[in-house]
Amino acid sequence: MKRNILPAIGLVVGVGLIISAMASNGELSRFFDGPSLIITLFGSFSALLISFPLNTLKKVPALLKMLMFTPDDDRQALIETITHLAKKSRTEGILAIENEIKELDNSVLVYGLEMVVDGTDIDTIDEILNVELEQTEDRHSIGQQVFLKWGEYAPAFGMIGTLIGLIAMLGDLQDPSLIGTGMATALLTTFYGSFLANMVFLPIAKNLEIQTANELKTNEMIIEGVLALQRGDNPRIIEQKLQSFLSQSDQKKKEAKTAVSVTEEFAG
Repeated sequence: MKRNILPAIGLVVGVGLIISAMASNGELSRFFDGPSLIITLFGSFSALLISFPLNTLKKVPALLKMLMFTPDDDRQALIETITHLAKKSRTEGILAIENEIKELDNSVLVYGLEMVVDGTDIDTIDEILNVELEQTEDRHSIGQQVFLKWGEYAPAFGMIGTLIGLIAMLGDLQDPSLIGTGMATALLTTFYGSFLANMVFLPIAKNLEIQTANELKTNEMIIEGVLALQRGDNPRIIEQKLQSFLSQSDQKKKEAKTAVSVTEEFAG
């Protein structure tokens, strides 16, 4: 796992800009109202309690941890590992890689290679690993849905709070001097709802979506490598096939690294 400080930086910068804009328009205390915040935050959370099972909501702290710690998704290292194992199995036999499998830390790769060593047929391996891929996607999509829904509910409850404030204000118009203050207080819930949705909940959902897409792409690459190894494909062909899963920047780094290695070899 690698620490990811960008979400924290983005949140601090975003909140800082909003507070700066608020401070330039008067006292900050004018922008705080306890009941408005309670209606927006806890009201939207109450809607989540209705929308999702409790077991799903219990996973929210773990999802927030994923936001700050991203998986070490080094596809190039995985390609090198799979290629190495393919070469060894081709020269020494498939059982020769059994001990090395135990040292790997990628659960999908370990699971697939164990089935290869056990002699499981390729169709069964393909089916089992793809089911595992679908289960991973389902687990991650639940987290995305929680924050997407929270991002939808927060502005809605902000509007509800505004309507409550306006009804209370319009119900008592005996003192016209209080209309401005009442209107400002009523609009605070709309502000809180928009802020929480667009600064917190929706960005978290997008971050989790991107992490899921990256993990699924990596797992697809691993499955392709495991199946190629089971078929007994040439290690060089396996490596070239898996290279297609790398991003353009990673491919350029690979090419640069290869060029440096060739230069050093000739120089030596």
